[in-house]
Formats: sequence, C-alpha cells, structure tokens
Amino acid sequence: MITCDDGSVFYWVVKAILGPFLAVVFRPWSEGTQYVPREGPAIIASNHLSFADHFFGPLPLPRKVTYLAKAEYFTGRGLKGLISKAFFSGVGQIPVDRTGGKAGERALKTGLRVLAGGRLLGIYPEGTRTPDGRLYRGNTGVARLALESGAPVVPCAMVGTYDLMPSGKILPRLRFRPGVRYGRPLDFSRYAGLETDHLILRAVTDEIMYALMNLSGQEYVDEYAQQAKARLKGEQKVPALTGTAGE
Repeated sequence: MITCDDGSVFYWVVKAILGPFLAVVFRPWSEGTQYVPREGPAIIASNHLSFADHFFGPLPLPRKVTYLAKAEYFTGRGLKGLISKAFFSGVGQIPVDRTGGKAGERALKTGLRVLAGGRLLGIYPEGTRTPDGRLYRGNTGVARLALESGAPVVPCAMVGTYDLMPSGKILPRLRFRPGVRYGRPLDFSRYAGLETDHLILRAVTDEIMYALMNLSGQEYVDEYAQQAKARLKGEQKVPALTGTAGE
C-alpha cells in the first residue's frame, strides 16, 4: 500500500503513471525492500550505473525518496532542459552544486533538513555515474550525513541498469532487465560526535561502499569516479593525436 508520507502529489501521480508502464516494458525486479524503514528518516545510499537509476531505484518503495540531484538537471536549455527541470522539480528532487567548497556545505545542510523532517534521503556516494560499470570510491558526504543526523544508512544496489542504458545512450536496450537490491540498514551511532574526524568519515564511507560491493557484485576500484573519467577522457585523446602522425 502506498502512503503519501511526505512530498508532493505530483510525485505520486508520476509514479502511478510510470510504475505500470515500467513494469510492463522493462520487467524490473527488486529484493530487500523490507529493509527500508516504513517511517522515520533514513539514507538510501546507492551505486550509480545509469540515468535509469533515478526511476528503478525508488520504484518498488511505498515511500518517497528525495534525491540530491546534480544541478545540471535543472539548468538545461531548450525543450529537453524544460522537461528535465519540470520532472525533477515536480518529483521533489533537490539540485546540488557539485563544485565543492561552500556549495558542498549547502548540499549537506539541505540533506540534513530532509532527514530532520523524517524523510528518506537518496544519495549516490560515488558522486557521478560509473564510467565502466565498476564501483568507485565513495565521497565522505554520505558519512557526514549519517553521523550528523543519526539516521541509518540503507545500501541500495542497482543491478543491470548500466547495460540497460549506458552513459551517452538515449534509448534503453530492452533485452536487459533492471533490478534493485536493498541491504540491511547500517547503524553508525557508535561514532556519534565524531563527524569532524576525517579518518572516521573515511571508515564509515568505506563500510557503506563495501556493503554496496557485496550487494551489487561489482568490481571495486579504489579511485574516485570523477578522476577515472578525467583520466579516461585524456587517454581517449591520445590515439587521435598520434593518429595524425601516420599511425
């Protein structure tokens, strides 16, 4: 039974319309939804394989999940930009400036307000989509949210969405069936009061990423996804440059 425990009516209208369509076309599966608290605050920490994660992650849950979404979803131009802004605003997603510094602190405070309201907060600890389907090092913002709010962290593993809709692809590949697997909540109350200790924040984040690795079955890479993307982009430029020399 779906109950409107928070958020806009538009969220539930969109879910009521999209839910049956996604179920018929993509046949998504889910496991472990019983681990997501039916009331009170919790952090849904997910791996990030594809744009499709925004749809299939919260789909099987009877509660609304408010995600910290990148600001670019709200600032695009043209018809596509308007549709993106209307959709993400309508379903209650929160734009986040990913430039770091003060912008990061504002995002943290916004997330804490969501949790203080007793709601579910969704976050992608990797900070961006995986460039190759592997699981990358998590940013410590998720740990700060957990320690400062006292909310449990529910690991959420997206499965199959990378193959379904890889980065850069507009149309999904229907032969791949997407799924989501929720794990047991992680309690970090033993670290209460230590939210400014970097070593503790790293330990908490690594524990969350370890849980995600086990749930998803992904290979883990001890590198930030942003760094991997920059490195891969640089490597892709090399053949083009050397190719002009006759190779």
